[in-house]
Amino acid sequence: MRSARFRAAVLASALTLGMVAPPAPATADSATGVSSAALPTLTGRLASVRVAKSINYYPSNAAWSSMWTEFDAKRIEADLAKAAALGADNVRVIVFPQAFGYPKPLSGYAERLSTFIGIAAKHRMTVKLTLFDWWDGYTEVGRSINWAKAVLAPYANDPRVIAVELKNEFQPGDAAAVAWVRRVIPAVRAVAPAMPLTLSVDGQTGAPGLAKIKKALAATPLDYYDFHFYGSSERSLAEIRKAQAAVSPSPIVIGETGLSSATDSEGEQAAFLARVFRAAREAGVRSVSPWTLTDFVPGAIPAHSAVSEKPAQYRFGLHRTDGSPKAAAAVVKGAWTTGATPNSVLNLGFEAPPPDSPWRQNLPKAGGGRITTGVARTGQAAARFAGTTRTSAGLPSLVTSPITPVQAGHRWRAEAYARGASATGITEITLSWFDGNGRWITQHSSNRLPQGTTGWTKLVVETVAPRGAAGVQLHLKSGDNRGTVWFDDVAIS
Repeated sequence: MRSARFRAAVLASALTLGMVAPPAPATADSATGVSSAALPTLTGRLASVRVAKSINYYPSNAAWSSMWTEFDAKRIEADLAKAAALGADNVRVIVFPQAFGYPKPLSGYAERLSTFIGIAAKHRMTVKLTLFDWWDGYTEVGRSINWAKAVLAPYANDPRVIAVELKNEFQPGDAAAVAWVRRVIPAVRAVAPAMPLTLSVDGQTGAPGLAKIKKALAATPLDYYDFHFYGSSERSLAEIRKAQAAVSPSPIVIGETGLSSATDSEGEQAAFLARVFRAAREAGVRSVSPWTLTDFVPGAIPAHSAVSEKPAQYRFGLHRTDGSPKAAAAVVKGAWTTGATPNSVLNLGFEAPPPDSPWRQNLPKAGGGRITTGVARTGQAAARFAGTTRTSAGLPSLVTSPITPVQAGHRWRAEAYARGASATGITEITLSWFDGNGRWITQHSSNRLPQGTTGWTKLVVETVAPRGAAGVQLHLKSGDNRGTVWFDDVAIS
Protein backbone atom coordinates (compact mmCIF):
# COMPACT_ATOMS: atom_id res chain seq x y z
CA MET A 1 0.00 0.00 0.00
CA ARG A 2 2.99 2.34 0.29
CA SER A 3 3.12 2.58 -3.51
CA ALA A 4 -0.64 3.19 -3.71
CA ARG A 5 -0.46 5.99 -1.14
CA PHE A 6 2.51 7.48 -2.99
CA ARG A 7 0.60 7.49 -6.29
CA ALA A 8 -2.37 9.15 -4.57
CA ALA A 9 -0.08 11.82 -3.09
CA VAL A 10 1.50 12.53 -6.47
CA LEU A 11 -1.91 12.88 -8.10
CA ALA A 12 -3.12 15.19 -5.32
CA SER A 13 -0.03 17.38 -5.72
CA ALA A 14 -0.49 17.53 -9.48
CA LEU A 15 -4.11 18.60 -9.13
CA THR A 16 -3.13 21.24 -6.56
CA LEU A 17 -0.65 22.73 -9.02
CA GLY A 18 -3.22 22.64 -11.84
CA MET A 19 -1.23 19.98 -13.72
CA VAL A 20 -2.25 16.61 -15.13
CA ALA A 21 0.03 13.75 -14.21
CA PRO A 22 0.97 11.38 -17.06
CA PRO A 23 -0.56 7.91 -16.83
CA ALA A 24 1.50 5.52 -14.74
CA PRO A 25 2.43 2.13 -16.18
CA ALA A 26 0.48 -0.86 -14.89
CA THR A 27 2.18 -2.18 -11.78
CA ALA A 28 1.26 -4.65 -9.06
CA ASP A 29 -0.08 -3.28 -5.78
CA SER A 30 2.42 -4.32 -3.10
CA ALA A 31 -0.26 -5.46 -0.64
CA THR A 32 -2.70 -7.23 -2.92
CA GLY A 33 -0.67 -8.29 -5.93
CA VAL A 34 -3.40 -6.80 -8.14
CA SER A 35 -2.33 -4.94 -11.26
CA SER A 36 -3.05 -1.23 -11.10
CA ALA A 37 -4.87 -1.68 -14.40
CA ALA A 38 -7.29 -4.05 -12.62
CA LEU A 39 -7.74 -2.26 -9.30
CA PRO A 40 -11.30 -2.35 -7.99
CA THR A 41 -13.60 0.54 -8.76
CA LEU A 42 -16.44 2.00 -6.74
CA THR A 43 -18.91 0.98 -9.44
CA GLY A 44 -17.58 -2.56 -9.63
CA ARG A 45 -17.53 -3.07 -5.89
CA LEU A 46 -21.04 -1.67 -5.49
CA ALA A 47 -22.27 -4.04 -8.18
CA SER A 48 -20.79 -6.92 -6.19
CA VAL A 49 -22.41 -5.69 -2.97
CA ARG A 50 -25.85 -5.62 -4.58
CA VAL A 51 -25.74 -9.30 -5.54
CA ALA A 52 -23.60 -10.68 -2.69
CA LYS A 53 -24.69 -13.99 -1.16
CA SER A 54 -23.52 -12.80 2.19
CA ILE A 55 -23.47 -14.53 5.59
CA ASN A 56 -23.05 -12.83 8.95
CA TYR A 57 -20.40 -14.61 10.96
CA TYR A 58 -18.98 -15.24 14.39
CA PRO A 59 -17.61 -18.61 15.57
CA SER A 60 -20.03 -20.59 17.74
CA ASN A 61 -17.69 -20.42 20.75
CA ALA A 62 -16.43 -16.83 20.39
CA ALA A 63 -18.98 -14.25 19.31
CA TRP A 64 -18.79 -10.47 18.94
CA SER A 65 -15.43 -9.13 20.15
CA SER A 66 -14.41 -12.58 21.42
CA MET A 67 -13.92 -13.63 17.81
CA TRP A 68 -10.80 -11.46 17.77
CA THR A 69 -9.55 -11.86 21.33
CA GLU A 70 -9.87 -15.66 21.05
CA PHE A 71 -9.01 -15.90 17.37
CA ASP A 72 -9.07 -19.48 16.05
CA ALA A 73 -8.02 -19.70 12.42
CA LYS A 74 -8.74 -23.44 12.17
CA ARG A 75 -12.31 -23.03 13.37
CA ILE A 76 -12.82 -20.08 11.03
CA GLU A 77 -11.46 -22.16 8.17
CA ALA A 78 -13.96 -24.93 8.87
CA ASP A 79 -16.86 -22.52 9.32
CA LEU A 80 -16.24 -20.58 6.13
CA ALA A 81 -15.95 -23.85 4.21
CA LYS A 82 -19.42 -24.66 5.54
CA ALA A 83 -20.72 -21.24 4.49
CA ALA A 84 -19.26 -21.65 1.02
CA ALA A 85 -20.97 -25.04 0.72
CA LEU A 86 -24.29 -23.25 1.27
CA GLY A 87 -23.49 -21.00 -1.68
CA ALA A 88 -22.17 -17.96 0.19
CA ASP A 89 -19.74 -15.81 -1.76
CA ASN A 90 -19.33 -13.07 0.85
CA VAL A 91 -18.96 -12.82 4.61
CA ARG A 92 -19.69 -9.83 6.83
CA VAL A 93 -17.35 -9.42 9.76
CA ILE A 94 -17.40 -6.79 12.50
CA VAL A 95 -14.27 -5.06 13.80
CA PHE A 96 -14.35 -3.71 17.36
CA PRO A 97 -12.12 -0.77 18.36
CA GLN A 98 -11.77 -1.94 21.96
CA ALA A 99 -10.62 -5.39 20.81
CA PHE A 100 -8.30 -4.22 18.03
CA GLY A 101 -6.59 -1.49 19.99
CA TYR A 102 -7.72 2.13 19.90
CA PRO A 103 -6.85 4.67 18.69
CA LYS A 104 -3.99 2.74 17.09
CA PRO A 105 -4.75 -0.85 16.02
CA LEU A 106 -2.42 -3.40 17.53
CA SER A 107 -0.32 -5.18 14.92
CA GLY A 108 -1.38 -8.61 16.13
CA TYR A 109 -5.05 -7.84 15.58
CA ALA A 110 -4.40 -6.30 12.17
CA GLU A 111 -2.71 -9.58 11.29
CA ARG A 112 -5.77 -11.51 12.49
CA LEU A 113 -8.00 -9.48 10.20
CA SER A 114 -5.61 -10.14 7.33
CA THR A 115 -5.69 -13.85 8.12
CA PHE A 116 -9.49 -13.84 8.18
CA ILE A 117 -9.71 -12.12 4.80
CA GLY A 118 -7.23 -14.62 3.41
CA ILE A 119 -9.27 -17.57 4.68
CA ALA A 120 -12.40 -16.10 3.10
CA ALA A 121 -10.60 -15.67 -0.20
CA LYS A 122 -9.47 -19.29 -0.08
CA HIS A 123 -13.14 -20.23 -0.15
CA ARG A 124 -13.90 -17.73 -2.93
CA MET A 125 -15.64 -15.37 -0.56
CA THR A 126 -15.22 -11.60 -0.46
CA VAL A 127 -15.56 -9.63 2.78
CA LYS A 128 -17.71 -6.75 4.00
CA LEU A 129 -16.21 -4.94 6.98
CA THR A 130 -18.25 -3.29 9.73
CA LEU A 131 -16.48 -0.78 11.98
CA PHE A 132 -17.22 0.87 15.33
CA ASP A 133 -19.59 -1.64 16.88
CA TRP A 134 -19.97 -1.36 20.67
CA TRP A 135 -18.49 2.14 20.43
CA ASP A 136 -19.95 5.60 21.05
CA GLY A 137 -16.96 7.92 21.39
CA TYR A 138 -18.45 10.47 19.01
CA THR A 139 -16.47 13.38 20.42
CA GLU A 140 -13.22 11.63 19.45
CA VAL A 141 -13.47 12.51 15.78
CA GLY A 142 -9.78 12.74 15.00
CA ARG A 143 -8.81 9.60 16.90
CA SER A 144 -11.61 7.55 15.39
CA ILE A 145 -10.77 8.72 11.88
CA ASN A 146 -7.13 7.75 12.37
CA TRP A 147 -8.22 4.33 13.65
CA ALA A 148 -10.52 3.75 10.69
CA LYS A 149 -7.83 4.81 8.23
CA ALA A 150 -5.30 2.47 9.82
CA VAL A 151 -7.70 -0.48 9.63
CA LEU A 152 -8.86 0.19 6.07
CA ALA A 153 -5.73 1.45 4.32
CA PRO A 154 -4.36 -2.05 3.54
CA TYR A 155 -7.64 -2.92 1.79
CA ALA A 156 -8.38 0.27 -0.14
CA ASN A 157 -7.39 -1.44 -3.41
CA ASP A 158 -7.88 -5.03 -2.31
CA PRO A 159 -10.64 -6.68 -4.38
CA ARG A 160 -11.23 -9.18 -1.57
CA VAL A 161 -12.94 -6.41 0.46
CA ILE A 162 -16.01 -5.01 -1.28
CA ALA A 163 -17.64 -2.61 1.21
CA VAL A 164 -17.37 -0.89 4.58
CA GLU A 165 -20.18 -0.24 7.03
CA LEU A 166 -19.01 2.65 9.15
CA LYS A 167 -21.23 1.90 12.16
CA ASN A 168 -23.44 -1.04 12.95
CA GLU A 169 -27.09 -0.10 13.59
CA PHE A 170 -26.52 3.64 13.54
CA GLN A 171 -28.93 5.79 15.53
CA PRO A 172 -29.97 8.74 13.32
CA GLY A 173 -31.66 10.49 16.24
CA ASP A 174 -28.33 10.90 18.04
CA ALA A 175 -27.07 14.35 17.06
CA ALA A 176 -23.52 13.57 18.22
CA ALA A 177 -23.45 10.42 16.09
CA VAL A 178 -24.67 12.32 13.04
CA ALA A 179 -22.06 15.05 13.48
CA TRP A 180 -19.37 12.40 13.87
CA VAL A 181 -20.27 10.38 10.79
CA ARG A 182 -20.49 13.50 8.63
CA ARG A 183 -16.77 13.97 9.27
CA VAL A 184 -15.81 10.30 9.10
CA ILE A 185 -17.31 9.70 5.63
CA PRO A 186 -15.09 12.14 3.70
CA ALA A 187 -12.04 11.06 5.70
CA VAL A 188 -12.59 7.40 4.81
CA ARG A 189 -13.29 8.30 1.18
CA ALA A 190 -9.93 10.06 1.07
CA VAL A 191 -8.07 6.87 2.00
CA ALA A 192 -10.34 4.45 0.12
CA PRO A 193 -12.14 6.33 -2.65
CA ALA A 194 -13.21 3.16 -4.45
CA MET A 195 -14.78 1.58 -1.35
CA PRO A 196 -18.61 1.63 -1.08
CA LEU A 197 -19.71 3.03 2.28
CA THR A 198 -22.92 2.31 4.15
CA LEU A 199 -24.70 2.49 7.49
CA SER A 200 -27.32 0.14 8.90
CA VAL A 201 -30.27 0.68 11.20
CA ASP A 202 -31.69 -1.75 13.73
CA GLY A 203 -34.87 -3.69 13.11
CA GLN A 204 -37.05 -1.33 15.14
CA THR A 205 -35.73 1.88 13.57
CA GLY A 206 -36.43 0.43 10.12
CA ALA A 207 -37.38 2.46 7.05
CA PRO A 208 -37.99 5.73 8.93
CA GLY A 209 -34.47 5.47 10.31
CA LEU A 210 -33.03 4.98 6.84
CA ALA A 211 -34.89 8.08 5.66
CA LYS A 212 -33.46 10.10 8.55
CA ILE A 213 -29.92 8.95 7.70
CA LYS A 214 -30.33 9.88 4.04
CA LYS A 215 -31.63 13.33 4.94
CA ALA A 216 -28.93 13.96 7.56
CA LEU A 217 -26.16 12.92 5.16
CA ALA A 218 -27.35 14.78 2.07
CA ALA A 219 -24.00 16.60 1.87
CA THR A 220 -21.95 13.44 2.47
CA PRO A 221 -24.08 10.68 0.91
CA LEU A 222 -23.63 6.97 1.33
CA ASP A 223 -23.32 4.56 -1.60
CA TYR A 224 -26.03 2.18 -0.44
CA TYR A 225 -28.12 1.45 2.65
CA ASP A 226 -28.09 -1.63 4.84
CA PHE A 227 -31.54 -2.70 6.07
CA HIS A 228 -31.71 -5.02 9.09
CA PHE A 229 -35.01 -6.88 9.08
CA TYR A 230 -36.37 -8.83 12.05
CA GLY A 231 -40.06 -8.00 11.69
CA SER A 232 -43.02 -10.09 10.61
CA SER A 233 -41.88 -12.22 7.68
CA GLU A 234 -45.41 -12.51 6.31
CA ARG A 235 -45.32 -8.72 5.76
CA SER A 236 -41.68 -8.57 4.64
CA LEU A 237 -42.42 -7.38 1.09
CA ALA A 238 -44.20 -4.30 2.42
CA GLU A 239 -41.34 -3.55 4.82
CA ILE A 240 -38.68 -4.00 2.14
CA ARG A 241 -40.55 -1.66 -0.18
CA LYS A 242 -40.82 0.93 2.59
CA ALA A 243 -37.04 0.74 3.03
CA GLN A 244 -36.48 1.13 -0.71
CA ALA A 245 -38.79 4.14 -0.87
CA ALA A 246 -37.05 5.74 2.12
CA VAL A 247 -33.69 6.00 0.32
CA SER A 248 -34.61 5.90 -3.37
CA PRO A 249 -32.87 6.03 -5.79
CA SER A 250 -30.01 4.65 -3.66
CA PRO A 251 -29.94 0.84 -3.47
CA ILE A 252 -30.50 -1.25 -0.36
CA VAL A 253 -29.33 -4.67 0.76
CA ILE A 254 -30.77 -6.73 3.59
CA GLY A 255 -27.67 -6.93 5.72
CA GLU A 256 -29.19 -8.90 8.59
CA THR A 257 -32.32 -11.00 8.89
CA GLY A 258 -33.36 -14.08 10.81
CA LEU A 259 -35.42 -15.64 13.57
CA SER A 260 -34.22 -17.26 16.77
CA SER A 261 -35.10 -20.91 17.24
CA ALA A 262 -35.07 -20.21 20.97
CA THR A 263 -38.36 -18.33 20.61
CA ASP A 264 -39.86 -20.16 17.61
CA SER A 265 -39.47 -23.60 16.10
CA GLU A 266 -36.63 -24.40 13.73
CA GLY A 267 -39.33 -24.93 11.12
CA GLU A 268 -40.66 -21.39 11.56
CA GLN A 269 -37.07 -20.08 11.43
CA ALA A 270 -36.71 -21.76 8.03
CA ALA A 271 -40.07 -20.43 6.82
CA PHE A 272 -39.15 -16.92 8.01
CA LEU A 273 -36.03 -16.89 5.86
CA ALA A 274 -37.85 -18.38 2.88
CA ARG A 275 -40.44 -15.60 3.05
CA VAL A 276 -37.79 -12.88 3.29
CA PHE A 277 -35.76 -14.28 0.38
CA ARG A 278 -38.92 -14.54 -1.76
CA ALA A 279 -40.08 -11.02 -0.84
CA ALA A 280 -36.63 -9.57 -1.54
CA ARG A 281 -36.61 -11.19 -4.97
CA GLU A 282 -40.05 -9.71 -5.68
CA ALA A 283 -38.77 -6.28 -4.62
CA GLY A 284 -35.61 -6.57 -6.72
CA VAL A 285 -33.26 -6.77 -3.72
CA ARG A 286 -30.71 -9.42 -4.63
CA SER A 287 -28.56 -9.52 -1.49
CA VAL A 288 -30.07 -11.05 1.66
CA SER A 289 -27.72 -11.87 4.56
CA PRO A 290 -28.91 -14.32 7.22
CA TRP A 291 -27.97 -13.71 10.82
CA THR A 292 -26.02 -15.89 11.51
CA LEU A 293 -24.08 -18.97 10.34
CA THR A 294 -24.10 -20.84 13.67
CA ASP A 295 -25.73 -20.83 17.07
CA PHE A 296 -23.58 -19.79 20.04
CA VAL A 297 -22.63 -21.90 23.04
CA PRO A 298 -23.14 -20.53 26.57
CA GLY A 299 -20.34 -18.09 27.33
CA ALA A 300 -19.60 -17.35 23.68
CA ILE A 301 -20.98 -13.79 23.90
CA PRO A 302 -18.82 -11.51 26.10
CA ALA A 303 -20.33 -11.32 29.57
CA HIS A 304 -20.06 -7.54 29.82
CA SER A 305 -22.61 -7.09 27.03
CA ALA A 306 -26.38 -6.77 27.25
CA VAL A 307 -26.61 -9.19 24.32
CA SER A 308 -25.18 -11.99 26.46
CA GLU A 309 -28.22 -11.85 28.74
CA LYS A 310 -30.76 -12.50 25.97
CA PRO A 311 -31.32 -16.25 25.39
CA ALA A 312 -32.71 -15.65 21.90
CA GLN A 313 -29.36 -14.26 20.73
CA TYR A 314 -27.75 -17.68 21.05
CA ARG A 315 -30.07 -19.45 18.57
CA PHE A 316 -30.21 -17.48 15.31
CA GLY A 317 -27.79 -19.81 13.52
CA LEU A 318 -28.36 -21.83 10.36
CA HIS A 319 -26.39 -24.56 12.15
CA ARG A 320 -26.55 -25.80 15.72
CA THR A 321 -23.50 -25.57 17.98
CA ASP A 322 -22.61 -29.20 17.19
CA GLY A 323 -22.31 -28.21 13.53
CA SER A 324 -25.46 -29.97 12.35
CA PRO A 325 -27.70 -28.00 9.95
CA LYS A 326 -31.14 -26.75 10.84
CA ALA A 327 -33.95 -26.63 8.30
CA ALA A 328 -33.00 -23.00 7.66
CA ALA A 329 -29.67 -24.06 6.17
CA ALA A 330 -31.42 -25.90 3.35
CA VAL A 331 -33.64 -22.87 2.69
CA VAL A 332 -30.66 -20.55 2.40
CA LYS A 333 -28.73 -22.98 0.22
CA GLY A 334 -31.68 -23.28 -2.14
CA ALA A 335 -32.13 -19.51 -2.35
CA TRP A 336 -28.43 -18.97 -3.04
CA THR A 337 -27.78 -21.83 -5.44
CA THR A 338 -31.05 -22.23 -7.37
CA GLY A 339 -33.14 -19.20 -6.41
CA ALA A 340 -35.88 -21.54 -5.19
CA THR A 341 -37.87 -21.01 -1.98
CA PRO A 342 -40.55 -23.71 -2.28
CA ASN A 343 -43.69 -24.12 -0.19
CA SER A 344 -42.39 -27.49 1.01
CA VAL A 345 -40.78 -25.71 3.98
CA LEU A 346 -44.32 -25.09 5.30
CA ASN A 347 -44.87 -28.81 6.02
CA LEU A 348 -48.27 -28.72 4.34
CA GLY A 349 -48.53 -32.51 4.45
CA PHE A 350 -47.43 -32.71 8.13
CA GLU A 351 -44.72 -35.29 7.42
CA ALA A 352 -41.73 -33.28 8.67
CA PRO A 353 -40.26 -33.98 12.12
CA PRO A 354 -41.95 -31.76 14.75
CA PRO A 355 -38.97 -29.36 15.17
CA ASP A 356 -39.00 -28.70 11.41
CA SER A 357 -42.68 -27.73 11.25
CA PRO A 358 -43.62 -24.02 11.13
CA TRP A 359 -47.23 -24.64 12.18
CA ARG A 360 -47.98 -22.86 15.45
CA GLN A 361 -50.85 -22.88 17.91
CA ASN A 362 -53.47 -20.14 18.00
CA LEU A 363 -55.77 -19.86 21.03
CA PRO A 364 -54.51 -23.14 22.53
CA LYS A 365 -56.47 -22.59 25.76
CA ALA A 366 -59.52 -23.64 23.76
CA GLY A 367 -57.82 -26.90 22.78
CA GLY A 368 -54.94 -26.84 20.33
CA GLY A 369 -54.27 -28.92 17.27
CA ARG A 370 -51.47 -31.48 17.27
CA ILE A 371 -49.59 -33.22 14.49
CA THR A 372 -50.08 -36.96 15.04
CA THR A 373 -49.70 -40.26 13.22
CA GLY A 374 -52.24 -43.06 12.86
CA VAL A 375 -54.81 -41.27 10.71
CA ALA A 376 -53.75 -39.55 7.48
CA ARG A 377 -55.11 -39.01 4.01
CA THR A 378 -51.64 -39.48 2.53
CA GLY A 379 -48.35 -40.28 4.21
CA GLN A 380 -48.20 -41.02 7.93
CA ALA A 381 -49.25 -37.84 9.72
CA ALA A 382 -52.07 -35.29 9.96
CA ALA A 383 -53.15 -32.42 12.20
CA ARG A 384 -55.62 -33.52 14.89
CA PHE A 385 -58.11 -31.51 16.98
CA ALA A 386 -60.22 -33.10 19.74
CA GLY A 387 -62.39 -31.77 22.57
CA THR A 388 -62.07 -28.11 21.62
CA THR A 389 -64.03 -25.08 22.82
CA ARG A 390 -63.63 -21.41 21.90
CA THR A 391 -62.49 -18.13 23.45
CA SER A 392 -63.79 -14.59 23.13
CA ALA A 393 -61.18 -14.17 20.36
CA GLY A 394 -62.50 -17.07 18.30
CA LEU A 395 -61.83 -20.72 17.50
CA PRO A 396 -58.57 -22.56 18.19
CA SER A 397 -56.43 -23.23 15.14
CA LEU A 398 -53.10 -24.21 13.70
CA VAL A 399 -51.66 -21.32 11.72
CA THR A 400 -48.93 -20.61 9.21
CA SER A 401 -48.26 -18.06 6.48
CA PRO A 402 -47.35 -18.70 2.83
CA ILE A 403 -43.92 -18.15 1.34
CA THR A 404 -45.33 -16.04 -1.49
CA PRO A 405 -45.64 -12.39 -0.41
CA VAL A 406 -49.05 -10.75 -0.30
CA GLN A 407 -50.00 -8.00 -2.73
CA ALA A 408 -53.43 -6.40 -2.70
CA GLY A 409 -55.64 -7.43 -5.60
CA HIS A 410 -53.89 -10.75 -6.25
CA ARG A 411 -55.96 -13.92 -6.24
CA TRP A 412 -55.41 -16.56 -3.55
CA ARG A 413 -56.59 -20.12 -3.09
CA ALA A 414 -56.16 -22.37 -0.07
CA GLU A 415 -57.41 -25.90 0.42
CA ALA A 416 -57.15 -28.73 2.91
CA TYR A 417 -58.78 -32.09 3.41
CA ALA A 418 -60.60 -32.67 6.69
CA ARG A 419 -62.16 -35.76 8.25
CA GLY A 420 -64.42 -35.99 11.30
CA ALA A 421 -65.21 -38.61 13.95
CA SER A 422 -68.35 -37.65 15.90
CA ALA A 423 -67.36 -34.06 15.19
CA THR A 424 -69.43 -31.11 16.42
CA GLY A 425 -69.06 -27.35 16.20
CA ILE A 426 -67.23 -25.55 13.39
CA THR A 427 -64.39 -26.97 11.30
CA GLU A 428 -63.09 -24.81 8.44
CA ILE A 429 -60.02 -23.13 7.00
CA THR A 430 -59.67 -19.35 6.79
CA LEU A 431 -57.41 -16.72 5.29
CA SER A 432 -56.92 -13.82 7.71
CA TRP A 433 -55.60 -10.59 6.18
CA PHE A 434 -53.41 -7.94 7.82
CA ASP A 435 -52.19 -4.51 6.75
CA GLY A 436 -48.61 -3.28 6.71
CA ASN A 437 -48.76 -2.41 10.41
CA GLY A 438 -50.04 -5.84 11.44
CA ARG A 439 -53.64 -4.72 11.95
CA TRP A 440 -56.32 -7.28 11.10
CA ILE A 441 -58.41 -6.34 8.05
CA THR A 442 -60.79 -9.23 7.43
CA GLN A 443 -60.95 -12.98 6.87
CA HIS A 444 -62.33 -15.29 4.21
CA SER A 445 -63.60 -18.76 5.14
CA SER A 446 -64.00 -22.06 3.32
CA ASN A 447 -66.93 -24.40 3.24
CA ARG A 448 -67.34 -26.21 6.58
CA LEU A 449 -66.85 -29.86 7.38
CA PRO A 450 -70.24 -31.48 8.09
CA GLN A 451 -70.76 -32.54 11.67
CA GLY A 452 -70.65 -36.22 12.64
CA THR A 453 -68.42 -38.90 11.18
CA THR A 454 -67.21 -38.14 7.66
CA GLY A 455 -64.67 -39.20 5.10
CA TRP A 456 -61.96 -36.91 3.80
CA THR A 457 -63.64 -33.74 2.56
CA LYS A 458 -62.01 -30.93 0.61
CA LEU A 459 -62.31 -27.49 2.19
CA VAL A 460 -61.55 -24.62 -0.20
CA VAL A 461 -61.33 -20.85 0.08
CA GLU A 462 -60.75 -18.70 -3.00
CA THR A 463 -60.56 -14.93 -2.77
CA VAL A 464 -58.71 -11.75 -3.68
CA ALA A 465 -56.31 -10.07 -1.28
CA PRO A 466 -58.21 -7.01 0.00
CA ARG A 467 -57.13 -3.42 -0.39
CA GLY A 468 -54.31 -2.57 2.00
CA ALA A 469 -53.36 -6.21 2.61
CA ALA A 470 -49.68 -6.86 3.30
CA GLY A 471 -49.83 -10.24 5.06
CA VAL A 472 -52.02 -13.31 5.35
CA GLN A 473 -52.34 -16.22 7.75
CA LEU A 474 -53.80 -19.60 6.90
CA HIS A 475 -55.78 -21.08 9.82
CA LEU A 476 -56.95 -24.66 10.22
CA LYS A 477 -59.82 -24.21 12.69
CA SER A 478 -61.91 -26.60 14.74
CA GLY A 479 -63.88 -25.24 17.71
CA ASP A 480 -66.78 -26.31 19.92
CA ASN A 481 -65.84 -29.81 18.84
CA ARG A 482 -66.65 -32.62 21.28
CA GLY A 483 -65.39 -35.17 18.76
CA THR A 484 -62.22 -35.39 16.67
CA VAL A 485 -61.15 -33.80 13.41
CA TRP A 486 -58.07 -34.34 11.25
CA PHE A 487 -56.59 -32.06 8.56
CA ASP A 488 -54.18 -33.20 5.83
CA ASP A 489 -52.76 -32.26 2.42
CA VAL A 490 -52.97 -28.50 2.72
CA ALA A 491 -52.19 -26.26 -0.27
CA ILE A 492 -51.97 -22.49 -0.68
CA SER A 493 -51.17 -20.37 -3.69
